[in-house]
Amino acid sequence: MCPTHSEPIHAGLAKEVEPTVIVVGSINTDEIISVERRPMAGETVGNATLELHLGGKGANQAVAAARCGASVAMVGRVGADEAGRSQRADLSAEGVETANVLVSEGTPTGLAVVLLTPDGENSIVVVPGANACLTSADIDRAGPSIERAAVLVAQLEVPMDAVARAIELAGDETTVVLNSAPFKTLPTALLAHVDVLVANEHEAAALTARLVRDPEDALVAAREIVRLGPRSAIITLGPLGAVTVAGDEWAHILPPEVDVVDTTGAGDAFVGALAARLAEGSGPLEASRFGVAIGSFTTSRRGARAVVPPELLERPSAP
Repeated sequence: MCPTHSEPIHAGLAKEVEPTVIVVGSINTDEIISVERRPMAGETVGNATLELHLGGKGANQAVAAARCGASVAMVGRVGADEAGRSQRADLSAEGVETANVLVSEGTPTGLAVVLLTPDGENSIVVVPGANACLTSADIDRAGPSIERAAVLVAQLEVPMDAVARAIELAGDETTVVLNSAPFKTLPTALLAHVDVLVANEHEAAALTARLVRDPEDALVAAREIVRLGPRSAIITLGPLGAVTVAGDEWAHILPPEVDVVDTTGAGDAFVGALAARLAEGSGPLEASRFGVAIGSFTTSRRGARAVVPPELLERPSAP
């Protein structure tokens, strides 16, 4: 149950500069349980190992954007517990502004339980905790920063009212990126204000009521999503990369080859990297190429936080 009293984090700003990317979303602890195989109903599987990592789709995306060079602020909620304190400290250490990360007294920080199999694939159960307490009034606190941001990023692990309010407050020059995960039905009026909608194949199938099995299906679905309101659509396809549609342009972007260890957080790394490049002025296709690379490298180690090889941040010198 959400409390009636909350307070901001007085750690203040992690950066003195105005944030260019604002992330409205979830903050979780990830319990990663490595198993030989997923149990069937009623079955017990032993010999598992447990690792604790920092996570949450919103926090993962904020950290990814910061690691990719963006000035980032986070808007969300944590509990008044050790997990919440750890999250705030880590976000600040990553260079993410936490002035609008609020504390929910009496409600624990969100939790995600991840079952990870040897092939790197995962199944995830999320306990929302304090994430469910994020309100439109919380978003209003961050309203001036949202209005001035170059990019607003939101996902659906927090209440829809908060997401809708954030998108409503975005300025005319703000690029709105909505990651439709985990899937919820999206109002048509909200979709009309989205500049870039990012979905995986399952979310795209739910949005368009059509199967998305390969890049050809993804291209058809992405064009259908654009007809629903967003100006651009990106469908991520795991090892098959991503399909991006922006106006009359489209691209199927293949990922680099990596040794996959853990796919948890790859989509969040993609979104954060995408946002960082959009904030620099790149278009959706160029930003998608960067996002695919970062998402792919993130699968090469355990945990949901982005892996950003320094060479990917290098820009060619002007002639």
